[in-house]
Amino acid sequence: MELKHTLTTCIYCGCGCGLYLVSDGQKLTGAYPSKNHPVSRGSLCVKGWNCHEFANDVNRLTVPMIKKNGKLRESTWDEALDLMAKKFNGYKEKYGPDSLAFLSSAKTSNEENYLMMKLARAVFKTNNIDHCARLCHASTVVGLAATFGSGAMTNSINEFEEAELILITGSDTTEQHPLIGSRVVNAVRDRGARLIVIDPRKIELAKYAAIHVQPKNGTDVAWINGLMHVILKEGWHNTKFIQERTEGFAELKNLVKEYTPECVEKITTIPKQQLIEIARLYAQTKKAMIIYSMGITQHTTGVDNVKSLANLAMVTGHLGYECSGVNPLRGQNNVQGSCDAGALPNVYSGYQSVADEAQRKKFEQAWGVEGLPAKPGLTVTEIVTALGSGKVKGLYIMGENPVISDPDSHHVRECLSKAEFLVVQDIFLTDTAEYAHVVLPSAAFSEKDGTFTNTERRVERIRKALDPPGKAKADWQILGEVAQRAGYPKMKYDHPAEVMAEMARVTPIYGGISYERLDPYGLQWPCPAKDHPGTPVLHREKFTKGKGTFMPRPYLPPAESADQDYPFTLSTGRMYWHWHTRTMTNRTSTLERESPEPYVEMHSADAKELGVRNGEMVKVTSRRGYIVLKTKVGAKVAKRSIFIPFHFREAAANILTINAVDPSAKIPEYKVCAVQVEKI
Repeated sequence: MELKHTLTTCIYCGCGCGLYLVSDGQKLTGAYPSKNHPVSRGSLCVKGWNCHEFANDVNRLTVPMIKKNGKLRESTWDEALDLMAKKFNGYKEKYGPDSLAFLSSAKTSNEENYLMMKLARAVFKTNNIDHCARLCHASTVVGLAATFGSGAMTNSINEFEEAELILITGSDTTEQHPLIGSRVVNAVRDRGARLIVIDPRKIELAKYAAIHVQPKNGTDVAWINGLMHVILKEGWHNTKFIQERTEGFAELKNLVKEYTPECVEKITTIPKQQLIEIARLYAQTKKAMIIYSMGITQHTTGVDNVKSLANLAMVTGHLGYECSGVNPLRGQNNVQGSCDAGALPNVYSGYQSVADEAQRKKFEQAWGVEGLPAKPGLTVTEIVTALGSGKVKGLYIMGENPVISDPDSHHVRECLSKAEFLVVQDIFLTDTAEYAHVVLPSAAFSEKDGTFTNTERRVERIRKALDPPGKAKADWQILGEVAQRAGYPKMKYDHPAEVMAEMARVTPIYGGISYERLDPYGLQWPCPAKDHPGTPVLHREKFTKGKGTFMPRPYLPPAESADQDYPFTLSTGRMYWHWHTRTMTNRTSTLERESPEPYVEMHSADAKELGVRNGEMVKVTSRRGYIVLKTKVGAKVAKRSIFIPFHFREAAANILTINAVDPSAKIPEYKVCAVQVEKI
């Protein structure tokens, strides 16, 4: 039997590793890394090595389904799509366009996210479109766009290996982005780089760190302002960079005066001498890079945190050249591309504002429509709440599982149960799909062509290795058929390359990108013209917005803090063996074997006080609900803090989390909420 080897891009994290899928014509039989790919370089994490397995699962959705008398039954494509088009057109006509909403997906391709936002805007005339970036890096998009003009990594992954100093905060890098974590370890172990880890948990990288401090959850603005206080007081700032390339410095200088090391220690518990040493090392090292992720963004002050890190980099001039910058590590495989493609309520592709009349006219002309809406739409959490209140009548979800991923799961379930008409398009019957009135079976990443954009802005090909099972179709094909049945014929494409060509015509940062140019390993945006080589480092001569803008932010406490009734602080996050809501990894035997059940990390002193031993069951309760799960006792978290991975539906951490959101990015505060812990 002849085996086929298909070069593609991994479906899991934002690293965007290149790998080969092995198939025998009927199913996938294996996966292995591309030796020459600039990210994977012959390596993969355990999820990458096993990324083929879930696609073969017997529980794949293979036919459309319609709910009748409370139960889903098989249907034809014609029946399912005609019903959907009839319902959505009816709601639009009777209640107006904003009675509809659309959730796109960071698991689907750039082309599919572009088509989902085109469907929402060109066909149904609503800006109620969002996706899971709202839950992970909305703060980055808002914060870095305001300070730098571009909400993305300023550098490239391979630069981490050449850096002299790496400051990591709010990122468990070896667990979440293993191939980037390996670059950091290589820089420290093989090249003598200094590593500073600022994280409430004692993550794996802490053992490689020159300095590791554990601030209280939710106090990031205070310690970042404290670093800048020390840097300015000691004269370690980059005066030339500040004068020539930034604006608003006087306001920043005035604000950080009050954040003395003594003040910061009281707020954060970071010892003042360590704060001073961190400031000295970061400011006085030329090739200094900041890495952050959702430990920074998932707060009611997430945008303030991001803006503060941007301020820190500008104060020291650590921007605009190799191995020096601000680098948010994007979570899912295509969360960067989903944002780039415009699956957001306030922008078209390439972050072009829906409120800008010139941009609306441009897209109206490109799409052959009139009357594109100018008012930004609802975000993920707002859409769910509006569904429960009846403001949103019809919701179309592609590749998202909000029942597990969104905060306050009981609230999400209640709202979905009240939906007048819910369509879910996915590869498995998820917890969310069980609430659907129509379920549409879609192709996995291995069964279609398209592109993903990784965390370093690298636009990469995914390539079809097999046909989808049964009657399942690629998401881009389904979206096109929905549009045509709804009365819009201009979404008929023969191949995703045609969608990318259209996207390039209306999206300046993707203007020079085509499938021909992406072979073999992609291009980094901005790539504005067909002869442009792509951009490994942003803001070289000037910032995307011209001058970088200092945006000083005061420290504000979290929405909910521990108290007498709920004395522990909960933070949630990911783990190495699983991904997101486990729709895929719980169907992968190797990953399930290594980590088959949920757990809560707690400090040994707290466990002793509660009379709990390692592996014993506890009940964790917040003001929103409770879950029961096993303990992992040790010193990874601080006293009176606990950590729970959010992947497990069996003890869903988001039953506990608060649905308070950042006022501008509308990202939920997953990293801080108050809970009780009781021995069972």
